[in-house]
Amino acid sequence: MRVVVVGAGLAGLAAARELATEHEVLVLDKGRSVGGRLATRRIGAARLDHGAQFFTVRGDAFRAQTDDWLARDVARVWCHGFHGRTDGYPRYVGTEGMNSLAKDLARGLDVRCSALVFTLRRDAGGWSVITDDAHIERADAVVLTCPIPQSWALLMESDVAPPDALLAHEYERTIALLAVLDRPSAVPEPGGVQFDAHDESAAFAFVADHRMRGVSPIPAITCNATVPWSAANWERPTDDLRVEMLARAAAWIGDAQVLEAQVKKWRFATPTAIWPEPCWTAPDVPLVLAGDAFAGPKVEGAFNSGLAAAAAIRSFA
Repeated sequence: MRVVVVGAGLAGLAAARELATEHEVLVLDKGRSVGGRLATRRIGAARLDHGAQFFTVRGDAFRAQTDDWLARDVARVWCHGFHGRTDGYPRYVGTEGMNSLAKDLARGLDVRCSALVFTLRRDAGGWSVITDDAHIERADAVVLTCPIPQSWALLMESDVAPPDALLAHEYERTIALLAVLDRPSAVPEPGGVQFDAHDESAAFAFVADHRMRGVSPIPAITCNATVPWSAANWERPTDDLRVEMLARAAAWIGDAQVLEAQVKKWRFATPTAIWPEPCWTAPDVPLVLAGDAFAGPKVEGAFNSGLAAAAAIRSFA
């Protein structure tokens, strides 16, 4: 089969790698690089993760992938807990940032970035995947791994409708501050501080020092706002957000001077509910929806959902 995967985040890349051993696979993504929320940004000499900051491992499938990354120095252990407490679970990071994990999975795949899919159409010959510049890719099967509202919008011109219960899923938003510093921050070892993401009294949900994490060669931090604060301030101008977030981050910046600061908004940061199955397959139609809204909002959940999507597509071969 010829399979088109929409979305080059972890779920999409995991599905594509599994399917590419047997089928012709094309991955399309609207972004400039692969990874989705496995996002790493360079600001001068600094390297900052501004999506997922680490990942953990629970299941065998993702453990096998992680062991491979560790053996090839694509990933490494960062720490075993925060606030001076350990729980026995390693927190892993990409050796050159979280995006390096996605780039590794994308090796050897036909991935086309800056390709915005506009709509999907069905006919007797299969699928037409139409991009915003009117280019058409033909496919026998399609895997959609973008957030559910975006996947639903792509299906408006098709004869496939996901269940209402799935379409009702919503996402929490996150606003992140990225700051490059002239000297070490005041973030304590191991370079991460975690709070309740829904605590309205907290300044941030997570603060990461990227030099302490071993990702950046120079001091740089990311501060992820809490869910309530992000929702309440979503529509404010970026310049205003940067000023206020820098003030809120003063305790973590310490006596360092901020060399440059940027703000990143994640509209679909975290699903508020998880579908009971690791993916959704359209009845009798070679179409699968996958992503972190299915097998869980963590990195491992996205990976496992991608594997489930690949298995579902194979059933149509």
